[in-house]
Amino acid sequence: MENVRWGRRIRAFRRLKMVKQVELAREMDMSVSILGQIEQGKRIPSDEQLIQIAAILDIQLVELKGEIKEGE
Repeated sequence: MENVRWGRRIRAFRRLKMVKQVELAREMDMSVSILGQIEQGKRIPSDEQLIQIAAILDIQLVELKGEIKEGE
């Protein structure tokens, strides 16, 4: 269930920042297929991948993890 939560949050922030899946995958040096699996909750992102995603999307890791509410 945790992997589904990660995927939804990653997808939501990616869309909020208007970054296409192919662009994020390219920046992360991974296939669109793997990123799609992460967003669908079929694959759990590593800690390193989460850090990289947060950096690329210009958000705090705690936001991605859902530990604080946006605007705090």
